Amino acid sequence: MAVVAVDAMGGDLAPAEALIGALAAARANPEIQIKLVGDQSTLEGLLKEQGSVPENISVVHASEVVEMKEAPVDAVRKKKDSSIARAAALVADGEADAVFSAGNTGATVVAASLKMGMLKGVRRPGITIPVPTTVGRCVVLDVGANIKCKPDHLVQYGYMGEVYSNVAFGVEKPKVGLLNVGEEDEKGNELVKTTHQMLSDSDLNFVGNVEGGEIFLGKCDVAVTDGFVGNVLLKVIEGLAESIFKVIEHSMEEDKLQTLLASSRYDQIKATLTYDEYGAAPLLGTNGVCLIGHGRATNKAYQSAITMAASFVDKNLMGRMSERITKSGTSPS
Repeated sequence: MAVVAVDAMGGDLAPAEALIGALAAARANPEIQIKLVGDQSTLEGLLKEQGSVPENISVVHASEVVEMKEAPVDAVRKKKDSSIARAAALVADGEADAVFSAGNTGATVVAASLKMGMLKGVRRPGITIPVPTTVGRCVVLDVGANIKCKPDHLVQYGYMGEVYSNVAFGVEKPKVGLLNVGEEDEKGNELVKTTHQMLSDSDLNFVGNVEGGEIFLGKCDVAVTDGFVGNVLLKVIEGLAESIFKVIEHSMEEDKLQTLLASSRYDQIKATLTYDEYGAAPLLGTNGVCLIGHGRATNKAYQSAITMAASFVDKNLMGRMSERITKSGTSPS
């Protein structure tokens, strides 16, 4: 039975949306134990307003909250009883198997790294997102955890992405690409050039450099990049998707028949691009499952993230990742 700790105070719409999403997840998945971490009186008061509470939901008190604009490292160190620090500590102490937060992303990365620690052999954690392509999904990492990458960090991201692609999407031998400004081997800065050679020498199914647009065409199943470039890519994808959907919805409003015919397919397409549906972005490399949600996460996003977290626990995602990293020979000696 997977136990998921939820930072119920982090996020623009918390704690109300966190609680509603957790209740929906608990009712739909009675085999998942959910621990809501945050101010006990606030959370218990909200639970009473919802009526009957499933037995697989409990509250863990945390007296502090890390705000969105706080410096991550200082906030986690000073606010030792913050909801994200307490949630990560539950995993570290064996009282939970996974943690989810839609709060301060940097603080979540710091709390998970410091409290839970890293998987054996992993040098730096990386945040990953699944990008829809013409043939399936492309796992992109890192998209924000580590902006000062070294070549060996990127190589390990290749291995972690390989395992994630296999576990989450069933890709047998994922194609790994290196995000770059051109396909030629000599393109890019020194970081990318050195990483390219190391990936070429690895036992990964490395397909070479990949340009940004090629990600969406399915050239690779895993796209490796540093956290700075990856985060810019993530924000562009989110902004572009949101603007496209607004244009489509405005057009559909003007043609009721078109709306009727297209609504089902439209909903399917939108589900592949909105954070409400995919729930959260996994932080790969920590000693325990950690998922990071969008700051504007709604109750649907919380429900999706909790279900996803439990699934990764059941599939032993982090254990399989640790084993792959160890066998790769990229671990520190």
